Amino acid sequence: MSLDWLTSKSNALIYIGDPLCSWCYGISPELDLLKDQLKDVDFHMIMGGLRPFNTEKAIDMPDFLRAHWVEIEQRTAQPFSFDILHNPDFIYDTEPPSRAAIVVRRMKPTLELDFFKAVQRAFYFENKDTNEIETYLELAKEFGLDVHAFERLYVSDVIKTETKNDFQLSQELKIRGFPSIVYKKGSDFHLVANGFDTAENIKNRIQKLR
Repeated sequence: MSLDWLTSKSNALIYIGDPLCSWCYGISPELDLLKDQLKDVDFHMIMGGLRPFNTEKAIDMPDFLRAHWVEIEQRTAQPFSFDILHNPDFIYDTEPPSRAAIVVRRMKPTLELDFFKAVQRAFYFENKDTNEIETYLELAKEFGLDVHAFERLYVSDVIKTETKNDFQLSQELKIRGFPSIVYKKGSDFHLVANGFDTAENIKNRIQKLR
């Protein structure tokens, strides 16, 4: 997909996150508020790559993950389920869900964020296995997408490369954690949020730049 918007002079709100980043799940309602308040600004997403191609199983780090999830649930009211932390087969690889979001970006860009959030809910609340393509095919069907086209793209080398390109772009922007929100003003990039924050705080920082 074209990344011409990166070098254009237009202003943009850039969200860098990962579907399996728990704080990205936590910030989702605030991101919706922020987008609603900045309707005049273009919005773009970059898959940051939290643990791409990771081989570690969730069951090997349940206490670490649970502690984060409990804190986020208490702070943001986003609902969590914890059964998947005891699944002996689930590998915490964030490349597959990121790739699924890239597929939707290619098929229907306006649905990318909503699909991203649906993947988050499927994992964190419904405890769906994000390494299984069926998880994404179910969501694709719910979003009215061509399921067969989705599947072809999901397994394609083209989409795998585009996903890696997103990870690389995140590194080139010097993003050190997720979620991160960058405000692009002309040719300048300004980090306005790194980690969880409220829409009000982020908007106030952006207003000072406009």
